[in-house]
Order: sequence, then structure tokens, then C-alpha cells
Amino acid sequence: MLKQFAILLIILVFPLFSFSQNNEKNVKVMTYNIWNGFDWGKDATRRAKLQHWVNTQQPDVFALEELCMYTPEKLQADAKSWGHNYSVLLKESGYSVGLTSRYPIEVKEKMIEGMHHGALHCKTSGIDFLVVHLHPGSISRRREEMKILLVKLEQIKAENTKYIVLGDFNAHSPFDADLYLPDGDLLTRLRNSNEGKGLDGNIDNGNLDYSVISGFLSAPLYDVTRNFSNGIEERGSFPAMALAPVNNESHEQLRARLERIDYILVSAELDANCTNAKVCNGEDNWYLSDHYPVIAEFRFDK
Repeated sequence: MLKQFAILLIILVFPLFSFSQNNEKNVKVMTYNIWNGFDWGKDATRRAKLQHWVNTQQPDVFALEELCMYTPEKLQADAKSWGHNYSVLLKESGYSVGLTSRYPIEVKEKMIEGMHHGALHCKTSGIDFLVVHLHPGSISRRREEMKILLVKLEQIKAENTKYIVLGDFNAHSPFDADLYLPDGDLLTRLRNSNEGKGLDGNIDNGNLDYSVISGFLSAPLYDVTRNFSNGIEERGSFPAMALAPVNNESHEQLRARLERIDYILVSAELDANCTNAKVCNGEDNWYLSDHYPVIAEFRFDK
């Protein structure tokens, strides 16, 4: 009797379990600034190593920044190397951004006007993506770009509850404010290099500027990385060890000025369904770029 009951229970429950699994979707998202398009196309070795690493991670959607000297065909070749059949390049000049995906991509807008490097709005896997690379050297310009992107975000929100703004923001988060030492290596270096520049530099009144990321958070967008990490040692996305020989710095000096400027910021629905997020700043990524990649994983109903 007990055996028959157990069999009946399995018959009744298993279809429900299968139905639940079949109606769930897992999406792994990554963003990576690849550093001057692998030295403007000259560093084939680093390109091949990064392709290999990305393939081991198996992202479903991948945003890239600093696609210098890239064509749509070249980006598509990269995409194929990590199993993606779809890709979009913002532009073929300067510092471009791009998106590759396991799923078809709908290009919504290529944003150039008012943007330093530009931004790319695409929809794939049911999610709206804004790939960004904000101005590297001016707080005022980043604030202007943020305002443009927030207008675009309002348009996206009117049509979709799943959206992500990701990439290299070149800006600091208020969630990290207590992680930067007031007189540490990072702030000392930035104060010296930005002296007299005001808001046309990267220091505001002697301190880091948190207004740009605060603006995105007030949209609201949600910073998934902070929920799964502690300390700048885990969150730091720049500089990577590849800069050691370039700047004549030791690994210790680079670690001492770690900062987080790369983000995956998401809608409330995606934040509630985020299962993991991290900055991959371990040894595997020390020499693949001057930035470290950020990964976030989501599970939600189809």
C-alpha cells in the first residue's frame, strides 16, 4: 500500500516540478571593457585568451566596451568563439560598445548625440539592455550623459519591466563610499592628477563624485553586485594587473588603488530574481584587460 502511494505521489508531483522548471528561464549576463580593442587590433594573443575565458563562462548576453578598430564582422567572429550567433556593434570608429547574445537581438537605438563614446539600446532574451561607456575624465560630462540615459530609461520602463544598464560608467557608487580610504592611494593619486580641473576632472571638492551612480540608483535601478560581495577586494573592477608593466607599478600598488567603475544595474523585477553577481577580479583575469568583468545571473518566469 505504501509503495503504491509513493508511486502515485511521484506521478502527481513530478509533472508539476517539470512544469515549474520548463517555465523558468536562466540568463547569465556579462560586461567587459576589453582595453583599446586589444591594442587597436594588434594583440591577437590577448584577444584569443579573452575569447577562451569568456567561452568557459558561457554568458547568455555579453556587453563589451572599447571595441576599437572593430567591424560588425569582427565582433561576430568574437561572438562565435563563445557560442553566440547574434551581435551588434554601435559604430566602427573610436571607442565603440557592442552586444552579443545567444538569442536574436532587436536594435532599439544607437545613441550617439550628447554621448562621449555612445550607448547602445537593444532587446534580447526579453530584456532591454543599455550598454554604456561614460566619459573617462569629466564629472560634468558624465552627469550630462546620465541625464540623457535616464530619459531613455523612462521610455524603456513604459514598455518592459525587465531592463539592465551595464558597462563602464567611469563613476563611483555611494554604496562603496566607506571602502575608499580618505588619504589612500586611490584618492591621493586622483587628487594629484585632477588638481585645478574642477568638474572637468574626476574629483569634486577633493573627493570622489557619487552623483552619477546615485542618479541611476534613483531611477530606480538596483546594483546587484553589492548584494553578493563585500569590500573593495571583491568589488574592485579597475585596475587589472595588465597595467603593471605599462605604468611601472607593482601588483601591490595596483591593488591599493582598486576601484569599482563597472556595473550591472537592473530593474526591480530582475533584482528580485538575481541569483548571483560578482566582479571576476581573480588571477584568471589579471592580464586579459585593464578592467575586470562583471557577471550577474538571473532566474525568472518565461
